[in-house]
Amino acid sequence: MTAVHHDETGTPPVDVNDPRMTRFDIVKEGLRRDDIEIVTYESHFHGPNSKAEKRIVRNISFLFLLSGALTLAFLVFFIVWPWEWELGHSLSDYYTPILGVTLGLGLLALGFAILAWAKKLLPHELSIQDRHGDPSSDEERLITGQTIMYLGDELGVQRRPLLKGAIALGAAPLGLAIAAPLVGGLIQNPHKGEEPMMYRTGFNPAGNGGKPVRLTREDGSPIRPEDVSAGGQMTVFPGIPHGATNEHADSPTLLIHLRADDAATTRAAADGDKNGRNKGSMWGNYVAYSKICTHAGCPASLYEQQTNRLLCPCHQSQFLITDNAQPVFGPATRRLPMLPLTVDEEGFFVAASDFKDTVGPDFWERP
Repeated sequence: MTAVHHDETGTPPVDVNDPRMTRFDIVKEGLRRDDIEIVTYESHFHGPNSKAEKRIVRNISFLFLLSGALTLAFLVFFIVWPWEWELGHSLSDYYTPILGVTLGLGLLALGFAILAWAKKLLPHELSIQDRHGDPSSDEERLITGQTIMYLGDELGVQRRPLLKGAIALGAAPLGLAIAAPLVGGLIQNPHKGEEPMMYRTGFNPAGNGGKPVRLTREDGSPIRPEDVSAGGQMTVFPGIPHGATNEHADSPTLLIHLRADDAATTRAAADGDKNGRNKGSMWGNYVAYSKICTHAGCPASLYEQQTNRLLCPCHQSQFLITDNAQPVFGPATRRLPMLPLTVDEEGFFVAASDFKDTVGPDFWERP
């Protein structure tokens, strides 16, 4: 015979293996054994399938379906809406806002559906429990499992087919939306074409009739080496029409006049660049780096002369000038592109070529 154990009150426990026990009976027995007192346990409705309950079920189902429709719209816009950036006003200007609105409202509708379910459909319960530190017996584990199953019963999905279908239709697009950004790049290549847009700036000779582009101030005046004192720096722009405007927003560059020792270190690092892109890019003690942070596109324009670092004020990325502007702190993971420098026959700085690394945030390099 199986020994009968009594709880702390002296009441013998109920046999939870009795087939006549309902799931709720087992749940109540488990609560009693754990010294849990149910203070309140009541439904929001007068009997199952009442008019009030059906109305709440329809409202929640509508929220699930609305969430699915909005999330599906996010997927459609993600794929078919014009996304490639163009100068001037175009449909691509609305790409990001549309994605944000559709997915945001879809998640909001999903959140309201879950909250309404918890507040309106689940029974109102208030219990008090004394904590115990003893290990659980086999029967207690059975009780725990049945309690979890009972919670599933209380959700009412099985007896509410409208909710079951609404959840399926609402959740499926959400799962696809999560995967969309991961596989979206496989649909179209952002770097298609012989000369991808993100690989070209205002310093490209092709935009200047094939001639090298001068480095100029914001007012368009060219710059000589003696215009930048040792240890100083200057923001420069391509000397072409509209070179200092948003039409060439990827072109602002920081021209730095290094001291002799720092220049020697920088030149050795550039000439020893493992991919060879920065080799020979300096002119004398001068070096030029893109001002566009490779993390999120903010201006990396804070020059710390004593440490030879460029700092980005947006997210605190730091780049070491004397080591090919490699990131040494912060979220940036890619170095700042170096602009090859030389001087024309009139003694003004010109770009020997365009940047050899991609200018701008990391995400533009993702396929």
